[in-house]
Amino acid sequence: MKHAGAVARMDCPPMPSEDDSPQTDEQLAARLRDALEKAAAARTTAAPAGTSELLKRIVETAAGVISARAAALFLVDETTRDLRFEVALGERAEAVREIRVPLGYGIAGGVAISGQPMAVSNVQQDERWAAEIGERVGYLPDSILCVPLFYEDAVIGVLELLDKEGAPSFDDGDIATLSLFASQAAVAIGQARARESTEALVAAILRSSVADGSSESVEEDIRAFSGSLEGDEAFRRSLRLAELVHEIGRQGERELEACERILDSFAAYLRTRNTAS
Repeated sequence: MKHAGAVARMDCPPMPSEDDSPQTDEQLAARLRDALEKAAAARTTAAPAGTSELLKRIVETAAGVISARAAALFLVDETTRDLRFEVALGERAEAVREIRVPLGYGIAGGVAISGQPMAVSNVQQDERWAAEIGERVGYLPDSILCVPLFYEDAVIGVLELLDKEGAPSFDDGDIATLSLFASQAAVAIGQARARESTEALVAAILRSSVADGSSESVEEDIRAFSGSLEGDEAFRRSLRLAELVHEIGRQGERELEACERILDSFAAYLRTRNTAS
């Protein structure tokens, strides 16, 4: 089973043919740097305003569409083997944020282990319900709907709704709808994890750029290379430009198109100037 957080595949500069001369360390570093800057710029530009805020909007929308009184999104902590609250909505939301739910325990923990959605009515009579957590929070639901978050074939969390308004329980249609929101949340989380790992980005580029049989010290080289970027002024400025484009893009499609036209025009001018010189 694969684990979430793996780096998405990205386009890299073409591999040299057999007739090409071997690359020097400097040439390889230049190719890696160029690929990394493009990847970082693309990820930063396309990134949401903030993963936590995006997840909150997804959960809020899901609860609104399905008419649930409360909602929560849990993420799996592989180190401690439990679920932690990432988003909590409802009148007792603040009380649940520090609670951890062991994998396999309660309805949410069971869904995280099985990978199967679960709709439960008459929750307080169900033996799978974690009664002490409800009592500790001070919220005793009548019905629960919980679906898994899958990313790259692994469960990375669960999305849970409590108490459907105007109905005694959640139905199959609610399961299908909430699963769509869970898919959106899982993609956002997976992209954020990949975006946060510079070393993973470099490793992915190396896997595409370096032939099999690399030196055993390649991991050390990756760490040294990624560390060198932190003090690289050109790299920092590239990220800053990406952040500016991201900020403009958040204002709307028209603003992003205007920004793209301006950059295209400036790049075309530079190409013409370089050709003429």
